[in-house]
Amino acid sequence: MILDDFLTVNSKGIYCAYGDFFIDAREAVRVSVVSHGHGDHITSGCFTVFCTAPTKSFMELRYNKGAARDFQVYDYGVPFTLGGVTVTFLSAGHILGSSLILMEFKGVRYLYTGDYKLQADPTCTPISLVKADVLITESTFANPIVKHPDPSVELDKLNSTTYPIMLGAYALGKAQRLTAMINQYCPEKKVLLHHAVLPFHRIYEQYGYAGWHYIPYGRKIIKEQPENIIYLVPPLTFNSYFRAKNLIKVFASGWKYLQNRNDMELFISDHVDWGDILKTIDVVDPREIWTLHGDGSFLVDHYRGSRYVKIL
Repeated sequence: MILDDFLTVNSKGIYCAYGDFFIDAREAVRVSVVSHGHGDHITSGCFTVFCTAPTKSFMELRYNKGAARDFQVYDYGVPFTLGGVTVTFLSAGHILGSSLILMEFKGVRYLYTGDYKLQADPTCTPISLVKADVLITESTFANPIVKHPDPSVELDKLNSTTYPIMLGAYALGKAQRLTAMINQYCPEKKVLLHHAVLPFHRIYEQYGYAGWHYIPYGRKIIKEQPENIIYLVPPLTFNSYFRAKNLIKVFASGWKYLQNRNDMELFISDHVDWGDILKTIDVVDPREIWTLHGDGSFLVDHYRGSRYVKIL
């Protein structure tokens, strides 16, 4: 029997009372099971954190010794038990180390996605979907009008100019994916990295993602060799250069509003769009769908009368 209260949401995060743990805790708690290393899914100061090895590395980079008192690191596909709940990490395809979290309790399988994507990505393990009774899915772009374009076609836009490009991107995940894809699809471009992005590239390299071509940012390089340069910067830096001249401003995101007032649109997202959410549901074939992290109302309407959809 599916338990309607298997997961509840409160100010501290997503709580599983049957295993006495939080998922992606928002505050310091005794036990947090972490899906991935992005700042909106992690917090410092938890007593015990269960996660993959790359996620541990990202948390330690962000929080140093305050990341957690104790880390319990598990590879994909290796189950562990919390209370009476058996938990297994599966690849989410979102960023390096990102995990779907499969929870099994009294014969019922609950699959929490965290952030995930189905698009190919050379910088992380492809998603690994399994059957489950309940799918707890993010709904960031759960809207029928949203369709993420082919990222290779989007990247080709950068080849349309030799002017220096300031490319805004999240320092973890997006910046590494862009570096790899620029190397592949824009081979004439030279990638310069902001100092806040570099440490995340170094961690990726520690986990075997080596061979990318990039160099740390240097003002001299841009002044003396401005042609075909792409300067990858985090959002705060990108926003601080709103009056910058003699360069092309671009921000890589699936959000339309983040493309406003830029010189070029670049729709590259690390989340599922509407079509990929429906594909995920077809593969997982859940009896119930629970939604998080966005607006689940379109899924409620889409499956009305055929599947039960609940907004957590």
